[in-house]
Amino acid sequence: MGMRILGIETSCDETALALLEASGPLAAPKFRTLKNIVSSQIAVHKPFGGVVPTLAKREHIKNLPKIFDNLRLKTNDLKLDAIAVTVGPGLEPALWAGIEFARALHAELKVKNPDLKLIGVNHLEGHLYSFLLPKKTGIPNSELRISNVFPAIALIVSGGHTILLKMDSMTKWKKLGETLDDAVGEAFDKVARMLSLPYPGGPEIQRLAEKGNPDVIPFPRPMLRHKSYNFSYSGLKTSVLYYLRDNSDVLRSRNSDSAKGGRRSPRVTKADVAASFQAAALEPLVAKAARAAMEFKARSIILSGGVAANRALRKKLQVESKKLKVNFLAPPMDFNTDNAVMIAAAGYMGHLRKKKRKLAANGGMGI
Repeated sequence: MGMRILGIETSCDETALALLEASGPLAAPKFRTLKNIVSSQIAVHKPFGGVVPTLAKREHIKNLPKIFDNLRLKTNDLKLDAIAVTVGPGLEPALWAGIEFARALHAELKVKNPDLKLIGVNHLEGHLYSFLLPKKTGIPNSELRISNVFPAIALIVSGGHTILLKMDSMTKWKKLGETLDDAVGEAFDKVARMLSLPYPGGPEIQRLAEKGNPDVIPFPRPMLRHKSYNFSYSGLKTSVLYYLRDNSDVLRSRNSDSAKGGRRSPRVTKADVAASFQAAALEPLVAKAARAAMEFKARSIILSGGVAANRALRKKLQVESKKLKVNFLAPPMDFNTDNAVMIAAAGYMGHLRKKKRKLAANGGMGI
């Protein structure tokens, strides 16, 4: 029997609510997105060049009731079987905003619906399961054949995490490696600030890199040839910092000098720096995911997390997957960044797994 789940996501700077219809067993779950609303806080945090936790919490507290009222107005029948809310990892003040809202809503709705469940969700599991989500609202994900997916290598890449997993099933996975310092998304954001690009930096680096030459500057590929499946990005970030310190004229260059199809200037531009950095940052991710797929005889490579929206990374992993003759799976573009649909889906999977999570913010929660 299916469930209607309200997802609530407030782990960072996106206030998100979603209504998801879920059914089926763990081995073959079916999801249908009914409503998906995300309220961005970019304008609030942009002056600070990054997310301010206390401001994020304030905005979540202000936005959650408005978004819920909006969702209720757009839905003829808001009958729910469960409320799923992110409890970690993330910014703890922001997480508490979502948890407290979920608790209050659950107490209100449970008066008429005593069986209403309240489920704590691991944000990383939301990303992990996001490849299951359908591409279009109202259309179930019935075309996905789970039997052909496992074993799989799963790469979770975001502003806070860079993790490589071996997945044997929907419920069993093992961490192969992770970043030893900065996450890849964090490195993108920090390099964007070095280049005086607007916040959020990741998409800005991608856009600028598409105009540049990735072979101009030989930035290091951290831990590329290291036997482990760990990653490191602090050294790469420092290399970019030193390069810009020693080549200060680059920051005064015109990005259009390196535009594709245009006249190339002999001078290195900001676009070339962005392209060279992006190439150096992505190569270890692709190489280690491919090596793990070969070593563990994987049937699939799964990509998720905010950095999964990076077009260059998706393309490179698609190419490698094709070479290896394995599936390449990634969420629809709308579900790479933080959203409540993936939280509702992970809530359903947690319910089937009988996974109980404490309804308290846990900023350092792992997977």
